[in-house]
Amino acid sequence: MDLHEYATRYPNANLERRDGILEMTLHDGHGGPLKWSGSAHADLSLLFRDIAADTQNSVLLVTGAGGHFIDGGEPGSFQFDKTVPSPGVDQIYREGKDLLASLLDVNVPVVAAIAGNVFPHAELALLSDIVIAADDAIVRDFHYEYGIVPGDGVHVVWTMLLGMNRGRYYLLTGEEISAAEALAWGLVGEVVPAGSELERAREVARRLAVQPPLVRRYTREVITLELKRRLRDELGYGLALEGLASGYGNWR
Repeated sequence: MDLHEYATRYPNANLERRDGILEMTLHDGHGGPLKWSGSAHADLSLLFRDIAADTQNSVLLVTGAGGHFIDGGEPGSFQFDKTVPSPGVDQIYREGKDLLASLLDVNVPVVAAIAGNVFPHAELALLSDIVIAADDAIVRDFHYEYGIVPGDGVHVVWTMLLGMNRGRYYLLTGEEISAAEALAWGLVGEVVPAGSELERAREVARRLAVQPPLVRRYTREVITLELKRRLRDELGYGLALEGLASGYGNWR
């Protein structure tokens, strides 16, 4: 796999590589902030697989366009019908398992630069090895607020990173987490002035890229073992419960 084979394959991601550092910028297809949608859900797991298969990538740097990492969602872009099992529910189940697994299968260090709104699916940034946050970043999860069971991995990631009680509090309430709180609670590694987060992330990525390929790959492997184990054990059941309740929520 080489970059030219997948660089233009995914409409919500701009990909550029410099000195082995692959910079992935999430966007809405027109240069604006990404709105989480059914197409983004389907595409990103495939994109992470392509990135993992490209041996020319030394470090992955993930960021968002338009001053936000992910700026909310697109109601109506996920389709569910009344058949059993619903094809839409089955699609979410399959893609949901692949999305986080393929991200963690990227076998090089991953750095995220986040700013503005970081929701829904903040875990796509928070699962990075190093997270650089602008001081205007706001992290939250709104699954439960919209009548959706938070079973697509956020139930694992939020309770792991925030602790069991605090994680459950924020999953149920949908309250915002400021950049300062995210730093104090260990969700991010650094907070920098808004507008400087991407350059700082690039600096960190360059520092990580100097190590030999096997050191980069095997370090990524060893520091993600527990995340992979938890998701392997708990993600499928969480997605199944989310699917069972999908006809009752109000995010359409």
